[in-house]
Amino acid sequence: MILEKFVLAAITTNPKKMPSGTAVFHCDSKEEMEKVAANLEAILDGIAHALTEDLYIIVKH
Repeated sequence: MILEKFVLAAITTNPKKMPSGTAVFHCDSKEEMEKVAANLEAILDGIAHALTEDLYIIVKH
């Protein structure tokens, strides 16, 4: 079985929305969350997707 798409990390400003099973980065503001998502996108060679106003995920395609 080859995984073609998977979640590498989640970034959130809302502790209630921390998913399990992946690395989670908690940020204090939306600006910090967007910066962390952009950096992780580049570092992990993934794509950042905003699921809600307070939750981003980094997905490997």
